Amino acid sequence: MAVLAVEQFLAGRRILYAAPTQDQIDAFWRTVKRALEEPIDVGLYYKNETTHIIEFPGSEQRIRAKTAWNADTLRGDYADVLILDEFQLMAEDTWATVGAPMMLDRNGTAAFIYTPPSLQSRSRTKAIDPRHAAKMFARAQDDTTGRWATFHFASAENPHISAEALAEITQDMTSIAYRMEILAEDVDEAPGALWTRQTIEAGRVLRHPTLDRVVVAIDPSATSTGDEAGIVTAGSAGDHLYVLEDNSMQGSPITWARAAVAAYHRHKADRIVAEANNGGEMVAQTLKTVDPSAPVRLVNASRGKQTRAEPVSAIYEQARGHHVGAFAALEDEMCLWQPGMASPNRMDALVWAASDLLQHPPRRSNSMA
Repeated sequence: MAVLAVEQFLAGRRILYAAPTQDQIDAFWRTVKRALEEPIDVGLYYKNETTHIIEFPGSEQRIRAKTAWNADTLRGDYADVLILDEFQLMAEDTWATVGAPMMLDRNGTAAFIYTPPSLQSRSRTKAIDPRHAAKMFARAQDDTTGRWATFHFASAENPHISAEALAEITQDMTSIAYRMEILAEDVDEAPGALWTRQTIEAGRVLRHPTLDRVVVAIDPSATSTGDEAGIVTAGSAGDHLYVLEDNSMQGSPITWARAAVAAYHRHKADRIVAEANNGGEMVAQTLKTVDPSAPVRLVNASRGKQTRAEPVSAIYEQARGHHVGAFAALEDEMCLWQPGMASPNRMDALVWAASDLLQHPPRRSNSMA
């Protein structure tokens, strides 16, 4: 993207480059400075290291680099060319609310660069829909108006990457990680995953019937800096499962305990179900600290994640699993997780909720069954 920025700058245009992190800005800035070093040194172009600006004095010809982890940081600027790098990590309104309007005065051009998001990067995105960039790319590929041009590059096509190193690191990658990170494929289902997008979509509903039982399930996180705590609320009506809410979050034990108890009261749930393997009695005690009256059932993971999840997957295959609305992050874990990958906290919470609901009689109660 630095090459594009320099080319457009030398053509007299005004460039705004944005990326989510300062490290990305620094890498872009070093490349741009190196390319324009001679005219900067002789004073033809003005350079400001603090604001990351290179410009031709007395004109609007300029390159500027800004972080865009928060879309509002781009407000008040304008450009002939807007470059949004690692767009998959930005919120949707970076373009829709801020970026697009700033291009109106100049009838400018926008370039979007993104890496197909893995489960790990999806958890760090600012977007409501972690696949918003992938969906934009798919729409652009189908465009027949000439508004879009699309390009796809695998790592092997990058002349700055060592072919030897690339061949070596790929030996340590799973097949799905290789497809995403090296081949730059948009993968929304892992081969052999227990759930498919089609199955989930077929069972999606806008509202649920009267529910027999409702539980809030927690896959705990022991620290505020570790994995997310999975918090999923689900209910049952007969032998059908209804996923009502996903409140999974990263935070301290007291923070996710408060979120779980709030969901318990919001949905008038029968109880809270929490995995005991990670923290055991500490989990129950933390929940009781928030609300001593909330009934809590601790469950132990004596079998592997895939073994526990298979009966719940079967519910969806039998058209008995329903999502009341859409839960993008949860559905990503369901369709992309494979054994050996990072712990699927949301999926684990769903499995605990479904297992509890289907193992007990369909009867609503305000006390622990």
